[in-house]
Amino acid sequence: MSTATVQEVRDAAAELVAAFAEGRLDDYFGAFAPDATFVFHTTPQRLGSTAEYRELWQRWVDEDGFRVRACTSSAPVVQLLGETAVFSHDVETTVATHAGEETVHERETIVFARAADGRWSAVHEHLSARTTA
Repeated sequence: MSTATVQEVRDAAAELVAAFAEGRLDDYFGAFAPDATFVFHTTPQRLGSTAEYRELWQRWVDEDGFRVRACTSSAPVVQLLGETAVFSHDVETTVATHAGEETVHERETIVFARAADGRWSAVHEHLSARTTA
């Protein structure tokens, strides 16, 4: 496993998480391939594209006043599988809605594929609840 390639995937994941944490939505959604899929424990259906996820996000904003206040990543693991990589980590996210602020603890897997331009693009995200001990 190439150390440089692992670092490229870690960097792509760090950029994605930073954009999410800082509310830079164009950068955040731009980190995903248009046909990326999403599975969230908080959403009853699988989302079949980045556009579908962005529409759902906008509904959260419009209906609930949703916004991300902070997000930290820990315990990252990268598995390289040729031109595909699986990145998993623990995330702690503080979100705000009309109901107030909440910090959630989750475990996330993001599958990256190397795009034609050489960059690593997220093609799937799966988010699970994580209990804290």
